[in-house]
Formats: sequence, structure tokens, C-alpha cells
Amino acid sequence: QVQLVESGGGLVQAGGSLRLSCAASERTFSSSTMGWFRQAPGKEREFVAAIRWSAGNTYYTDRVKGRFTISRDSAKNTVYLQMNSLKPEDTAAYFCVADGSYSGSYYYTHRMRYRYWGQGTQVTVSS
Repeated sequence: QVQLVESGGGLVQAGGSLRLSCAASERTFSSSTMGWFRQAPGKEREFVAAIRWSAGNTYYTDRVKGRFTISRDSAKNTVYLQMNSLKPEDTAAYFCVADGSYSGSYYYTHRMRYRYWGQGTQVTVSS
């Protein structure tokens, strides 16, 4: 059973930075893509960023482009989300995801693509 364990969340002032980490219990080899979603209170879960494990191609929602950077460390089976210039509207629970040999048609931004989900880590940005 693949497990994804997130860390790095916390409380930060607007304009500050945080780095989230997601360690996979085994390299979901089967997973060609890993990424992050987030969910704020009373809102739907939304796509944040994704990375193709082999080629390193990255994808972002427009809301975070230029501020967030997703990366991976293959040796550590870990994906990171560097978040800079944080805004109060970035406040949410952030979930790490992996697609586990996905062969369907959902794009990287769609939650249905991702078979594995972490428990989430809270990010709170104060104004």
C-alpha cells in the first residue's frame, strides 16, 4: 500500500514562504505524475501543481504561477512545493497526490486522475 506523508505546513505572514514535502513510502513507480491539491474551508478541493516524474514537466494553476514551484528528488521519493509570496487566499489544507499507473484520459489538473492521496498539511497565511 502506497503512503504519502506531507510535512512543512504552518502559520506564516502574508508575503512569507513555506516549503511542503511529500515522501512516498515507495516510489510509486507506477506513478508517472505527482502533485498537490488544496482545500479551503467551505470550498471545493482544487488543483495546485503537478510534475511528471520522469521528464520533470510541471503544471500549475494560474493562481500560483510565478509564486509556487514544484520539484522532485528521485533518490528520496519525495516531491516538494516551494511557496513564495504567500497570500491569505492560499490558506488551505494541502494534499499530496500520486496517479499510480494512470492510463485514462483525465488531465493533470483533475482530481479523478489521482489514486493516492496524503492526509493533508495545513497552511495558514495571516494578513
